[in-house]
Parts: sequence; structure tokens; C-alpha cells
Amino acid sequence: MSNTVSPSCEKPYGVARVCLVWQIARSTVYSHRVGGAPDTPPAKRGPIGPMSDENLVKEIRAVLDASPFHGEGHRKVWARLRFAEIRTSKRRTLRLMRENNLLAPVRVGHPHGPRTHDGTIVAAAPDVMWGTDFTTTLTTQEGNAHVFIAVDHCTAECVGIHAAKGGNRFEALEPIHQAVKEIFGRFEAGAASGLAIRHDHGSAYMSDHFQTELAFFGMSSSPAFIRAPEGNGCAERFIRTLKENLLWVHHFDTIEQLRAALLEFKKVYNEYWLIERHGFLTPAQARETFNPSRRAA
Repeated sequence: MSNTVSPSCEKPYGVARVCLVWQIARSTVYSHRVGGAPDTPPAKRGPIGPMSDENLVKEIRAVLDASPFHGEGHRKVWARLRFAEIRTSKRRTLRLMRENNLLAPVRVGHPHGPRTHDGTIVAAAPDVMWGTDFTTTLTTQEGNAHVFIAVDHCTAECVGIHAAKGGNRFEALEPIHQAVKEIFGRFEAGAASGLAIRHDHGSAYMSDHFQTELAFFGMSSSPAFIRAPEGNGCAERFIRTLKENLLWVHHFDTIEQLRAALLEFKKVYNEYWLIERHGFLTPAQARETFNPSRRAA
């Protein structure tokens, strides 16, 4: 049809005009002219790089095996490859991990309504806002246990972690007490003046004792919006990491055994977990970039 001569202008219609009228892509026409699609699937264009795909996949598997965490995505794998002086791109790392079923599992989400807020909960500096929350787990000998945590909203550093049989207001304060002692080095009135504590509306956090203790340290209470867990997203994200790397993959006989494992996980997390927004620094390294003298003090 493209070679047919128009009776009005005595010129061929051409492929472009015919495809426009018939609403088909010109690439389809050209593909049929050469006999259809090739037998082998198309590969990525451009140079492969100094390392072949096969060898790079081996390095990716080695990174995943050596990491102390489960569920790290392609960005953190790419960053760990760079730390090992293996240069490649994020997109190539993503492609190879997808082709070899190495990507972290992703939970299927659900449609959300209007956002309660459109701001950010990430603080501009350490010790401006801490988020606190709790989850539960099961011990084989002592039954249910509550796990309380506190996380810095800037560095994503775990500043406090605690396990207890009960989930009352006194146990909820233990991560805050740990953090005040470790970060500020003193346990007195006004020791953490200007610090905000983000928490949900649980009875332990809204109790008079919890709120009074925050006021004693000079902290301000910053409850998240009701039915908006993303308002306490820093603590929620850390709890997800804690579950995927400890609570869901290990069994604990007693709460004391769980408590010791939590303290060890806190140390490993702060020293090895990578935070993308800080240029793939660990939480401990991120704190040092903001205030290198705070730890020494």
C-alpha cells in the first residue's frame, strides 16, 4: 500500500502516512519485512564492562551471603560492590538480580486514601527527633514478649532497644532511658532539652508517667496522626528490619536470651546497615559526619 501512487499528487503514499492512517507502528512493518523477530532475545546494548554478567552474579551472591542482613535490595548490593572496588551500575545490578531471582521479596500493598500529611519526618540533624514503638514476639519457655525500640529520625540509628514480658509504661520508657544515658551521658532534669519523641497513641505512650518522664528530660511529645503509621515511619521501618533479620529467623527460649540478642543486633545494625539517603553510610558513620565529637564526649 505504501508504494501505491496517489491519483491526486501522483506520488507514493509512503510508509509513514499509511502507518498513521492504519494506526500501526512503523517498527512492526519493518520487523515483518525482515522475517519477524530474531530467535534470540535482544541483549543490552553497549559495552559489557570489565566483568562479565556471569562473574558479576557470583560477586552479587557473595555479597548477599556475607551480609548479616536479609532482604537487602539492589541499591545496597550495588553500594557494597563499590566498597569492594567492583564498579558497575545500579541498573545492571538490578537487571542481574532480577534475572537470577536474587531480589528481596516485596509485600503487595493496598490502595491508600488521601495522605494525612505531605511533609517529611526525617530530621535535619541527629537528636532532634527520636521515634519509639514496640512489637511482640514469642519465646519458647516464657511465652509472649514485648520488644521496645527507639530510633533517631536523622541517622536511622537504633539508640535504644529492650525486651520485657509486659508492655506497660515503665518498659516503654526503657529504650528512652538507654538512649539518654548513651547519647547525652547524664541522667538528670533537662538532659535532652529540645528533643522530640515521636510515638503512636498506645496507652503506654499516652500515659501520665510516660509523658511526665519526657517532660523531666526536657523532651517534647510528638504523637503521630491517628491511623497514619507513616507518621512514625522511622520506628516502623526499623521494626521491619528487626523482624526480617532477627525475630522471624531465630528462636529464643527466654526473654533474657532475647534481650541479649537484641543488644547484639543493635550493635550490628548501627555498624553495618546502609542508609541510602546518607550516601550508603551506616547509622554510626552518619552520626559521625554530623557530630564527630558527640560519641567521644
